[in-house]
Amino acid sequence: MDILANVMLGFSVAIEPANLLLCFSGVLLGTLVGVLPGLGPVAAISLLLPLTFKISAAGAIIMLAGIYYGAMYGGSTTSILMNIPGEAASIITCIDGYKMARQGRAGPALGIAAFGSFIAGTFGVLGLTFLAPWLGRAALRFGPPEYLALMLLGLTLVAYLSRGSVLKAFMMAAAGLWVGTVGSDPITGHQRFSYGSVTLMDGIGIVPVAMGMFGIAEVLENIEKEVTGEIYQARIKGLFPNLKDWAESFGAIVRGTILGFFVGLLPGPSAAIAAFSSYAMEKRLSKNPQSFGQGAIAGVAGPESANNAATAGAFIPLLSLGIPANLVMALLMGALMVHGVQPGPLFISEHPDLFFAVITSMYIGNIVLLFLNLPLIGLWVRVLKTPYFLLSPVVLLLCLTGAYTLNNNLAEVAVMIAFGVIGFFLRKFAFDGTPFLVALVLGPTLENNLRQSLIIARGDLSIFVSRPLSMVLILAAGFLLLDSAFSWIRNRKYRPVIDEA
Repeated sequence: MDILANVMLGFSVAIEPANLLLCFSGVLLGTLVGVLPGLGPVAAISLLLPLTFKISAAGAIIMLAGIYYGAMYGGSTTSILMNIPGEAASIITCIDGYKMARQGRAGPALGIAAFGSFIAGTFGVLGLTFLAPWLGRAALRFGPPEYLALMLLGLTLVAYLSRGSVLKAFMMAAAGLWVGTVGSDPITGHQRFSYGSVTLMDGIGIVPVAMGMFGIAEVLENIEKEVTGEIYQARIKGLFPNLKDWAESFGAIVRGTILGFFVGLLPGPSAAIAAFSSYAMEKRLSKNPQSFGQGAIAGVAGPESANNAATAGAFIPLLSLGIPANLVMALLMGALMVHGVQPGPLFISEHPDLFFAVITSMYIGNIVLLFLNLPLIGLWVRVLKTPYFLLSPVVLLLCLTGAYTLNNNLAEVAVMIAFGVIGFFLRKFAFDGTPFLVALVLGPTLENNLRQSLIIARGDLSIFVSRPLSMVLILAAGFLLLDSAFSWIRNRKYRPVIDEA
């Protein structure tokens, strides 16, 4: 009954006219972001984050969350019609989705992607409704040592599952933790690495860093290699899949939904991992595996369901434990903290209206997306023809305006531009920015728990291994570090042989 009462409380907040408008705006913008190649939910949320500071915390998270799961819906459109993924999680949809479009079946491909996304998104939100409060209650037993160990494990997992070199990912995580120490010491109040700058005395803000590394850097990268592709020109018809399509897709949707939801709980690019895992599973289970890659509708239904279920699953560690599972969750955590709300074990008990308002808005948003996407397919096709040289000045203007209006401080604009240039060159040298930003967000909280633990134990480090749960979490993080080290050594050992071959 408590859950039902809280859900009703959430609906009472979510259906307020202002929050409904923000939900609609979020999913519409998210779909647009997913449709446009070269833009993604990370860049969009980074750009729009400053606009949410003047509205309520509930309205801000409702809109930003809508952008995230809306982008998962929209990403399938470019994959199917242009063979270019609008979002990383839609890469695998290109394989069979574009083949279906070339066979004159773009309509059923788009339709099954929309229906599969709706079913998976709804199931994911149901799982979030029941699982997050239970996990939050369990986490109330955590003390500073356990919370520190949990954050270390989460940060290690983000770096471990990061794309590209694991060594580079850990280097970025370490850099993020160091940047997070800039400003006032949380215990003594002494200044660290501020060099007399009033701006740095308050620390380096998450928003300018995010807008620089994932807004400015995105523009610089896309200007260098403009995204182009051939748009499917034939008239799109038959958006509602027939009975045969449903028979071939229903199992894939169910399996993709379950797989995606639980993969979403893991740190890292969970939506993309879920989509690829779903495709591999469907191909293995199929009676006709040779049809995959030739226009199999299950190859569209499974991954699209998985990536949408994963977006809901990713909210659970953020809202119940205060651990962002991926970059978007780190940005949402930053948005909550700006509004004076600290995600974690106490979040649900202290802010039940905010927590359940976000969840119920996702129910509403999924319904809006279903009825919004299918009728607007023609509009999205026209939007796809917009050249990037027209979009890039708008993105840059939003970045500059957003960074300045944050605190009316030109120094933060300079910080954003600096991190934009740094982010551009990091991409050039294949450094993933995700561990950096997650470490920057978690760094202050991690330091506070470390200091509190040492104060409790009077400087005795054995407190972290004398408590069973803390010890298990630290051992798990240590195992991942050792595994990463051995993998790096093996790669170094066999690289000359591979290069010679």
